[in-house]
Amino acid sequence: MLSLQERTEKLLSKTESMVLLCSKANAYWSMIKFAFNIPLVLTSSTMCIINSISEDANVVKIPNIVVNAISVLIMSLNNSIKASEKCELFKKLSQQFLLLAGQIENDNEITDSDFQLLSLKYDNLINDCLFEDIPQRYKLQVAESFKHRTVPLQLNGTIGNNARLEIVKIV
Repeated sequence: MLSLQERTEKLLSKTESMVLLCSKANAYWSMIKFAFNIPLVLTSSTMCIINSISEDANVVKIPNIVVNAISVLIMSLNNSIKASEKCELFKKLSQQFLLLAGQIENDNEITDSDFQLLSLKYDNLINDCLFEDIPQRYKLQVAESFKHRTVPLQLNGTIGNNARLEIVKIV
């Protein structure tokens, strides 16, 4: 049976790996969000220019329809992907995992009840994490970074990360 100190170190390691993973996921979804916002700004600017060029509304009718259709398509894709929500979720989770890691590190004397509370906080945060929305390459990077430490179950090989890491090392 592991000592309280060993269990605490494992919890800290898993928490630190989740800070890194959620930070990477946040950056990824932030870039996706940005990639959707640029075309929307461009289509809005294009609409403004098209509408101010001509005095006759019939002349700009077709360009207006095309630009509006492109804007609606981009907004629909953005709404179905929910990049903004995912970006905020991973940002929040990263901050909460970092706060939890700080609590674990700053406690000099962790009792069994303290450990149970910290472990429960960790489990609740893990349950909120959408691992399916994190690109595989980030999972592999974090698993590689923490290969000599304890990582969450979702990164320790149950989803094929360790097998993939071995293949990468061989090649």
